[in-house]
Amino acid sequence: MSKITTSGTWTAVTPAPPGVSGLNTGHVSWGTPAGAGKSGYLFSGGTVEAKADGSEVTLGTFTHQNFPILGGGVDRFDVDLVVRIRFAEDDEDRDFSFRFHHFETPNTGPNPDDEVDLPTRVSPESVTIDGEEYAAVITGFKRNGEIVNKFLSPENGSNSADIVASLSRVGVPDVVIADVHYKGGVKYTQADEYVEIVNRGTAHADISGWVLYADDPGQNFTFPPGTTLKAGQRIRIHTNEVHAEWGGFSYNSGRAIWNDKGDTAHLSDRQGALVSDYSYGTEAETY
Repeated sequence: MSKITTSGTWTAVTPAPPGVSGLNTGHVSWGTPAGAGKSGYLFSGGTVEAKADGSEVTLGTFTHQNFPILGGGVDRFDVDLVVRIRFAEDDEDRDFSFRFHHFETPNTGPNPDDEVDLPTRVSPESVTIDGEEYAAVITGFKRNGEIVNKFLSPENGSNSADIVASLSRVGVPDVVIADVHYKGGVKYTQADEYVEIVNRGTAHADISGWVLYADDPGQNFTFPPGTTLKAGQRIRIHTNEVHAEWGGFSYNSGRAIWNDKGDTAHLSDRQGALVSDYSYGTEAETY
């Protein structure tokens, strides 16, 4: 597979807040304006290189127009998106549907940013490529160079992020190390270092007993029993911090784990077989 071209339409808002308009277009909006305009979502597609091997691509750009609106009693609702993908090889359009969960937060208070989540990461629809069945999997929002699980949108403006996705075989997990954030900002201990792991597949993965490690002894992290990485989910294993929104995993180490000049992170399953590795810095040059 080489190029795909994407476009999208917003098909439903449930339960509907007041003033919904623009359904079945690329720009849906809602609410009674209290200032600059209504709030709403836009989707802008494009043409990208894509492979049916789980590699992540930009599916399109998501924009939230977040303006103060008058309350209508509905502050949490789902917004459905259908992404149409045209595969260059067969010149056919295929539709893949996803659901966004919206929380229209109060405009004042400690957390005024609206929240957008992804309860549906794996498309119910699939496509057959070379005899194999593939679905589209959203693995996060990419904003300012960082991929996150949840999109937080400040008030009084248009806030955008790329939607990162992959085409993955139906019924198969695909767990890989996505990033190593080294050179932490916490002095001496670098407690905020982390390794990010993502399941790019369409099925959940039981990673109980799997081990994340570097090449030096004493730098192993073993996932506890009952650890499941959902399809499309990202988690982070911090050096000495706990972040519940990223799974709450930590080495609980009082010293840095990842070499500032270069290192390689490895992930093995409970039988000890290598699942994924990720090199950076000087190791990326030689590994």
